[in-house]
Amino acid sequence: MASAYDFSFTTLKGEPYPLAQHKGQPLLVVNTASKCGFTPQYAALQALTKSFPDLAIIGVPCNDFGGQEPGSATDIGQFCEINYGVSFPIMAKVTTKGPDAHPFFTWAVQEAGFLAKPRWNFYKYLVNREGQLEDWFASVTSPASKKFTAAVELLFYAEPADFAPGQ
Repeated sequence: MASAYDFSFTTLKGEPYPLAQHKGQPLLVVNTASKCGFTPQYAALQALTKSFPDLAIIGVPCNDFGGQEPGSATDIGQFCEINYGVSFPIMAKVTTKGPDAHPFFTWAVQEAGFLAKPRWNFYKYLVNREGQLEDWFASVTSPASKKFTAAVELLFYAEPADFAPGQ
């Protein structure tokens, strides 16, 4: 059975970013976009870095939904830093759906089911310390919501078997 640690992204600078470097650490992977109605969620994601400093947050831009991430790697990096003070890693753009979807997103859908398939920007995937998908959230769930922060807390304070993805 695959784990999130089996996947790798590429940074905005073109360097490999294997998720295996976060083994034993809870992980949050979010497909992002700079020109989306949900883009202000970057602020809530950044706030999570203070509330949960041991949570590895990975932003993964995509241009799959409404062409809302048209910029270059430099544009994306500058936008995130200037507008939201993002300090967590932002990856190079990927595809999140269809036959060219990045393998992480294909795996997440296999693990959590059809409803976990990204249907817009800012889908959020929580991975436990063992690299297994613990839960996922659609765009409309803010990273600042009680529902979301409760799920993050479970990654730190409860056994991973306490709940299944999508609950």
